[in-house]
Amino acid sequence: MSRRCWPPRGPSAALRPEPVSPRSLTLDGRLQTYLEQVGVREHPAQRALRLETDRLADGGMRSSLEQVQLLGLLIELMGATRVLEIGCFTGYGTLAMALALPPGGRVTTLDVNRDWAEIGRRWWRTAEVEERILFREGAALASLDALLAEGEGGSFDLAYIDADKKGYPTYYERALALVRAGGLVALDNMLWHGAVADPTDQSRQTRILRDLTAAIHADARVSMCLLPVGDGLLLARKR
Repeated sequence: MSRRCWPPRGPSAALRPEPVSPRSLTLDGRLQTYLEQVGVREHPAQRALRLETDRLADGGMRSSLEQVQLLGLLIELMGATRVLEIGCFTGYGTLAMALALPPGGRVTTLDVNRDWAEIGRRWWRTAEVEERILFREGAALASLDALLAEGEGGSFDLAYIDADKKGYPTYYERALALVRAGGLVALDNMLWHGAVADPTDQSRQTRILRDLTAAIHADARVSMCLLPVGDGLLLARKR
């Protein structure tokens, strides 16, 4: 039996591969395209809704393809049946999460703008998951307080927050009250296009997201991880 030495010595050393960096990759256009082609599976209705959303003036508010795929996988891994979404927009993420739920599962999605949700509703129906989605119109905080008043505290498996950034600290607290022990709170845009790492950026939204991340990092009620997926996805598991 021969033994292999590492690193290799002699002429073959020139063939040694470049060292792998422990840092996350920067996704250039070619690598992003590759990821979208083979790294995720997208239902035809999802793709149609994504393309329609991207044609809107506000289409940039859509969650990324890989991010909603991750949320769907987490729902399946958790065996989740009840999901809360704070910020529906056109319902692209809503559709991804509804598709991941079992029959009888439910996504309760909140938004102040019904017109946007109606764009998604056509594709929810096409994907045959419209019955899994309950849209509640109105200001997010009022809807969250109404859910708590209705006795829904501790009843959700996962809550996804993707709404107005100034409300994030309050939405996080309400979401934490609404998910069960072992449930997950996911927050979008927590890297905020990299602005949170720029100490000279003291704009209101950047400061709110930066301060909230620090607060969750120190929050003994949860286990947490901030991932460089999409615009930054923070996952907090309620202990």
